[in-house]
Amino acid sequence: MSWKDIGQGTLLGDLTLSKMFAESAKLHKDLPAQMYKGGIYNRSLSKIAFPPAKVNEFATLSYSTLNSTVQYIATGLRDLGLRKGSKVAIFSNTRMEWAQSDLSILSAGGVPVTIYPNSSPSMIDYLLTDSKSIGIIAENEDLVKKVLKTKSAKSLKFIISIDALSSKHPKKVLTLGDVYSLGKKSFKDSKYKSWIDAQSPSDLATLVYTSGTTGVPKGVMLTHSNIKSNVDYSQLRFGPRSSNPGSPTLDSSTRILSFLPLSHILERMAGHFLMLQSGATIAYAESPDTLKEDFLQVRPTAGSSVPRVYEKMYVAMRDQASASSAKLRIFNWAVKIAKQKAHSTNLNPALSIKHAIANRLVYSKVKSALGGNIQFLISGGGKLSKDLCALYHGAGILVLEGYGLSETSPVITVNHPDAPRIGSVGPPLSNLEIKIDPTSGKDSEFSTLGEVGELLVRGPSVFSGYWNKPKETKESFEGDWFKTGDMVLLEPDGYVTFLERIKEILVLSTGKNIAPTPLEDALTQNEFVEQSIVIGDEKKFISALLVPNAAALESWADEPSLNINDLCTHQKTIDHFSKIIDELNLNFEPHEQIKQFRIIPEEFTEENDLLTPSLKKKRRNILDKYTKEIKSMYS
Repeated sequence: MSWKDIGQGTLLGDLTLSKMFAESAKLHKDLPAQMYKGGIYNRSLSKIAFPPAKVNEFATLSYSTLNSTVQYIATGLRDLGLRKGSKVAIFSNTRMEWAQSDLSILSAGGVPVTIYPNSSPSMIDYLLTDSKSIGIIAENEDLVKKVLKTKSAKSLKFIISIDALSSKHPKKVLTLGDVYSLGKKSFKDSKYKSWIDAQSPSDLATLVYTSGTTGVPKGVMLTHSNIKSNVDYSQLRFGPRSSNPGSPTLDSSTRILSFLPLSHILERMAGHFLMLQSGATIAYAESPDTLKEDFLQVRPTAGSSVPRVYEKMYVAMRDQASASSAKLRIFNWAVKIAKQKAHSTNLNPALSIKHAIANRLVYSKVKSALGGNIQFLISGGGKLSKDLCALYHGAGILVLEGYGLSETSPVITVNHPDAPRIGSVGPPLSNLEIKIDPTSGKDSEFSTLGEVGELLVRGPSVFSGYWNKPKETKESFEGDWFKTGDMVLLEPDGYVTFLERIKEILVLSTGKNIAPTPLEDALTQNEFVEQSIVIGDEKKFISALLVPNAAALESWADEPSLNINDLCTHQKTIDHFSKIIDELNLNFEPHEQIKQFRIIPEEFTEENDLLTPSLKKKRRNILDKYTKEIKSMYS
């Protein structure tokens, strides 16, 4: 498979991340590095490091300006006591200054520690204490106050707010603007370079705390070399390819819209370090709620996201089409045509005509809503429904599914833009070795297609271990092979299909093993189902909790006097969902079929602690919250 990683790349090799950025800033000095929106933050760096953007408009920062900003903040951090190897936490939503803070800590010789912005005071306290952080960069005054309430606050050398502060705080509390001004006064180029030169690729670059779908978060130790090798071989997979000059590529003309949490390694590698090494432009969305308008303004050429976002995009399209029965019929027809095209090896004239009509009526509007410039999108951080992936492909939106873990920096496999395979997470990056432990894959229905079992991986992007957790580190390896904990299908040509997290496979009391993902994917393909979770571990049969699409359900029910809570328990609704389940069950084996269900009105979100920050379901939390409903299905 010589096609895998033959793209051209810049700044390849075993550099530290800080050295890579310094060299990229020089190489791309006049190109746009970052885009930031005006009127949404009270930025403390505004007017000091860069001019304010106009309200609701994006302004641009060049690589040269970004570099000087990083240099001054890094120097200011050294003045505040940061030394080589010092841990400094970043506690903020994704925004331009998160990226600047990350680069500044690294350039000063420090180790950034990630904290999700919705973390509780007790979690913040745990992460600061566990990591032995000497300081923290928080997004705004509210988060600074949250930090000050922790026991760890007393031992911190500094607490920095990205935004301006409006009230008095202890002396150790500063703004990022203060740190920038402090560093600008004392900056010396030779000293700054010496901090970067003192770093080694084998040095710890960051502690990435897992988002914790179960248990206490573990600090994943990633070195500069771990992340840089992942950046390099991702760049080689997506970089310009002389063999196919017209294909989608990643280079200095690439522009993305960043909105996933930078605390998560997927966005930090793919939407941050990979883009900076390539000389690309990173625009930062105002919030996940403003993506529609931000896409139109930024007009990105590429991007990465998690399956839940692609699901929500589809639901939003479907809801918009539901405004009239005629529009909904056209939309459903266009979805059918897109899937036919995606799975068609030869586009016959009749299908070609239908596709052209569907493109004019539906697909072109979807592409325009994404800014009209998208070459390709990456899906990672979870399993994307095969049906949904086919829909996007057939509509002319190239979604390339990949797979990885925080422990692997993160990419292990990803589809190549020249040879994507729907339903697969692609072949491994060519600097990684993978193999299958067949123990968990015995008697799998996929065994005739290739090797099935737990995926094991080794190579330069695999982490060195969990911070202060030698036992957990030892348990996660088999020799020098990292055990991913995921069951996959490895096909003879090297493509990998993700099947299920091994620990999430349901084992019925009858001994039958059931993977929940295919059932949940099938459920959420229905217009009335927003989210779902299937249950059955140690039970006689499979059941499900269903979160309805409120708009679709209310429109269908046509019962103005009933709210969504009432509708979820109304017999008319239950009968309707019973028909949906009956139809879905026809596509599954008897032991896989859903025998009972309950409709619950509350969506799974980060806010109610039922989703992780990377939008994965917290299964244990969901099961705990709905114990009563689950019990009723098995009584």
